[in-house]
Amino acid sequence: MENMEINLELLETLQMNKGQKDDRMHQAHKNHCTDNSLTMQQVHRERYAGSASTTNEVNHACCADNASVAHQAQKTVFAHQAARIQKEQKNRIYSLEEISKYVAEVRLLLTDEAESLTDEKALGIIEAYVFSIQKAQSCSYRENLRLIERLFLSLRKEMDILQPYIDDKSISEIMVNGKDNIFVERSGKVERLPLSFDRTEDLEELIRRVVGKNRRELTELNPIVDARLSDGSRVNAVYKNIALNGPILTIRKFPDKVMTMEDLIRKGTLTAEVAAFLKVLVRSGYNCFVCGGTSSGKTTLLNVLSQFIPPQERVVVIEDSAELQIEQVENIVRLECRNANVQGKGQVDMSQLVKASLRMRPDRIIVGEVRGKEVMDMIQAMNTGHDGSLSTAHANSISGMLKRLEAMFLQAADFPVEAIRNQIMEGIDIMIHMSRMRDGSRKVVEIAEIAGMDSGQIKLNLLFRQNLGMTGNPLLHREKLSLAGYGKR
Repeated sequence: MENMEINLELLETLQMNKGQKDDRMHQAHKNHCTDNSLTMQQVHRERYAGSASTTNEVNHACCADNASVAHQAQKTVFAHQAARIQKEQKNRIYSLEEISKYVAEVRLLLTDEAESLTDEKALGIIEAYVFSIQKAQSCSYRENLRLIERLFLSLRKEMDILQPYIDDKSISEIMVNGKDNIFVERSGKVERLPLSFDRTEDLEELIRRVVGKNRRELTELNPIVDARLSDGSRVNAVYKNIALNGPILTIRKFPDKVMTMEDLIRKGTLTAEVAAFLKVLVRSGYNCFVCGGTSSGKTTLLNVLSQFIPPQERVVVIEDSAELQIEQVENIVRLECRNANVQGKGQVDMSQLVKASLRMRPDRIIVGEVRGKEVMDMIQAMNTGHDGSLSTAHANSISGMLKRLEAMFLQAADFPVEAIRNQIMEGIDIMIHMSRMRDGSRKVVEIAEIAGMDSGQIKLNLLFRQNLGMTGNPLLHREKLSLAGYGKR
């Protein structure tokens, strides 16, 4: 928009000067054309000498060349005028160096005030400072307001220029690819924001503040960090030594209000019939595994399913970075992985936490997301009396997820593949696949029961598919339903 305003002003100025030329420029232009006219006549007389060309042809050629010279002179005038206007516009915009200087000066002013300085008072100090500087007199009111906002966000808000988008409830993801490229996901659609950080150092400082509050560090020796904001939003940061286009910051936001099954039905994520079916399975203690691609809604569905856990049960939640919001269970233990420090010590991975949870007398174990060798401990926990456990992982389909589980299991132990498949078949009861559609919506696309083994392969009993609905296939393993007091479905 700012560039459009500059272009409009440039166009108006050029049109005005086109109609009202400067007298001296006009006279110089006439003299220039006259001199060129005499020269061109001599050139053309020599060119056409000895030919059948008439004097009229010579004069016609001279006139054409004179018009070309006049047009070139006019273009030169316009170029000088455009350069002058652009220079004037540049003087009305605050440069990055000036903004950095103002940030440092205002920081000193705010530091001199009392510790209980409110945002309102800080904003007043910043406004008074901006309108007191000399350049503010030549800048537009809009540009001064933009500077005031920039200083206020930099010095008073945790997330700097990203703060307004952190506060925007319609935004679910913020993606910063270096200082100049910032994107958000709003209502399921990704869009680019018309803003950037002043310097790469400002983005790095923001990342360090965020991860520092989680007692973590982002350095060349530790270039990948997971953390979370004070509101629970998940943060992933990558240092510039392995990110070619500068520091990378990705923030996954979560709604203030915990989503319910009714919310998912209203959004079209699943049908009421599927919702009722999953509710019965969770209450009955079926081990459910949710799989899907990135940002397909796995964690959201896991959150919703956990709402049907009976409140009297003891639940242990294990996550790499805390995301789940389980409120209805009082007897709950929440465990979170920890990265190693700069000396390479103090790391606590998910496999260690799963092993530790087995000694906490849990009724159910919920693992936020499995990525590696912790799969073996999780499946063994499901096989040793912890019915109703829940977990998620990345996969493109249910059959693909089963193959990934085998591969992750092999990272922990070199067992025969058939033995691993038997462990998976005994541990997991229900597989649920989520997908993100082209319109940005998330949907449950497939639900299957692990029916058993057939010729060394895991056999699936398809219960639901998006384009078919409930398939009508009966649930084969109904023992848990009976123990929970549910009759035949």
